[in-house]
Amino acid sequence: MSNHKAMLALIAATPAFLLASYGPSRAEVLNLKADLKGSEETPPSTSAGTGSFTGTYDTKTKKLTWTITYSGLTGPVTRADFHGPAGIGKYGSIKVRVIVNHSPIEGSAILTKPTAKALDNDLLNGKFYINLHTAAYPRGEIRGQIVKPM
Repeated sequence: MSNHKAMLALIAATPAFLLASYGPSRAEVLNLKADLKGSEETPPSTSAGTGSFTGTYDTKTKKLTWTITYSGLTGPVTRADFHGPAGIGKYGSIKVRVIVNHSPIEGSAILTKPTAKALDNDLLNGKFYINLHTAAYPRGEIRGQIVKPM
């Protein structure tokens, strides 16, 4: 094959290659975390309890999966909720109620309301938090802002 024909074949193949490499965006499964403590509650609680949230979020299916551990609370957890949008020290509306048994709390939910895109932005930009409620702290004993690990 002459150099001229080879060059034409390469030029003809280039658009197809470029289109294939810029295909539809792929979903990501992102890791998330939070440290839960009384000082993060709004208003802050004096609880010595602590906890942690580790989870993943699939940007395609909108599935949030979590494991929440805790210890040192004033009593059994009566309720746990994900809230947003809200920054540190601010209140957010309940987005997901968590079924509570004991530590660790494991579960998942598909984020669909009000729009998945808005929830994506809030969740992935640190504007979601998890808090655990007890009888002694009905508004929340410990809380943690959800972030992507560095």
